[in-house]
Amino acid sequence: MAAPARLISLNLGSQTIGLAEFRVINGRLVLLSYRFRQTPLDPASGQRLDAHVALQETAVALREMMQEMHIHRGPVNYAVPAQSVFARFVKLPALDAEKIDKIISFEAQQNVPFPIDQVVWDYQLVGGGMGEQIEVVIVAIKRDLLDEINNTVEETGLRTRIVGVASMGLYNAFCYNYTNLSGCSLLVDIGARTTNVLFIESGRIFSRSLPIGGIAITSAISREFGESFAAAETRKQRDGFVALGGAAEPADPDISRASKIVRSTMTRLHAELMRSITHYRSQEQGSRPARIFLCGGGAGMPNMREFFHEKFQVPIEFFNPLQNVSVSESAAEGGHFAHLFGELVGLALRTVTVCPMELNLLPGGVVQRQELEKRRPFFIAAAACILLVLLGWSAYYTRAAQVAQQTAQTMGRKNDTMRAAEAQLDKLKKQITALDNVATPLIASVNDRNFWPEILEDLNTRLPEADIWITELAATSGGKLLGAPEKRAGETAPAPSPIIAGSPAKGGAGAGKVIDGIMVRGLYLHNPKQQEIVVDYLRNLAKSPFFNIDPRTPERVIKSNSVPNDTDWAFPYELQLTLRKPVKLP
Repeated sequence: MAAPARLISLNLGSQTIGLAEFRVINGRLVLLSYRFRQTPLDPASGQRLDAHVALQETAVALREMMQEMHIHRGPVNYAVPAQSVFARFVKLPALDAEKIDKIISFEAQQNVPFPIDQVVWDYQLVGGGMGEQIEVVIVAIKRDLLDEINNTVEETGLRTRIVGVASMGLYNAFCYNYTNLSGCSLLVDIGARTTNVLFIESGRIFSRSLPIGGIAITSAISREFGESFAAAETRKQRDGFVALGGAAEPADPDISRASKIVRSTMTRLHAELMRSITHYRSQEQGSRPARIFLCGGGAGMPNMREFFHEKFQVPIEFFNPLQNVSVSESAAEGGHFAHLFGELVGLALRTVTVCPMELNLLPGGVVQRQELEKRRPFFIAAAACILLVLLGWSAYYTRAAQVAQQTAQTMGRKNDTMRAAEAQLDKLKKQITALDNVATPLIASVNDRNFWPEILEDLNTRLPEADIWITELAATSGGKLLGAPEKRAGETAPAPSPIIAGSPAKGGAGAGKVIDGIMVRGLYLHNPKQQEIVVDYLRNLAKSPFFNIDPRTPERVIKSNSVPNDTDWAFPYELQLTLRKPVKLP
């Protein structure tokens, strides 16, 4: 893969911060510069300061190192301490590739001791396959802790690209520098608070974190000499070494006591390592380590290599992560601290090559930012396309305006020749309108001639089959009978005539007298339904296209003064029907 000009690696150890700058020159990784800083501890107890204060101190130390190395900003790969990360190796049965993600997601929910939505987690296959059991390493870190660490890093001007785990960075550096080893290799990283143990065999890895480190030695010295942690740390760095069995004791009794304390602590570490080896061989079906590599800040103590050789009786070497890495002249003294560069080299390799361990615990905000950066070229290309489209439309509309202007001029000349024809057409339209005014009354009279036969047919058709008949029909206008003597007309109580849409309003200016209703009188025989037979007739008439009747209010239409009794054989009824379309009087 293409590597950037500057590769910045950052290892946030529990007590030591390491910052290194690499470059790829002629296809080879080159160390240009580096810095290490000790993070402050409580001088009385040796414990780390409050987490918030500790991160502030980390930011201050990181800025100082960046200033010394002339780094102002840039992408960074950094590693969080192994003790801040939960790691679990899980064995799964042979699975299809499409099912692995779902099964591992389920395993993560079962194994991670926090709610899965409160952590950032990742996994990687580390062994098995091809019909065998699959071994998976699952790592997780609390989301709020990761966000605090990432904010501390990025507020210095660095931009997060990869967030790895310190122990997995060591594994990548080991595989890069030691490619021809056979059998099992044990990598022991002695840190300040913990010792990370990596069992490395062909195609597989297993790691554990042991709670014994350099601070355990300092605490033991502090208790033995009854002095503060800071004084004990100074004594350890000045006089500390691992006492060897059968070796002559130093003349200074204090140095002798300190060396025995160191040996006692390392003996405890040896016991933990033996338990880890037993677990690896019995539970993980691994091999016995054929060699041991030492690294980390605690590995530099005098006689450390000889002590482990005395205990394990296997070849003991200091892990050299710079074996296949070139070192510039400005960083030549880095060879003396080679055992501290494992994580830094492993992180730089993540950018320049494919590594065997590529876990990445990116915070959600960084993931979103990287996704946007990946899409940025597409956004730029889209913006360029939009600009080109706008320019194209601008040219199109400019040309279209010119064509429209030329067309308008041509059409104007044609319009001049057509105005004479338009005048003749207007004259013909006026003649047609005059003829329509003459013909319209004649057409209306012809249509009204058929009105009354249709009304009579409709009234007769909707009449019930028996027990009711019509004895009298009369036209009404404004609720009054037309063509009836005054005495007879007075017998009919005028009913309010509803306003019909499209009909002229009574009393309106220029309104003519029209027939707007029909008065129907008749008789109904004594029958089981009695007056309901008239209501049934009214409901049938409500469906008529000629009358405007609301069947819900029959009392407004039916007029009857007689009450059915058992002596009369017939009873009168009267209906005041309103026409939907009034008819003009001849």
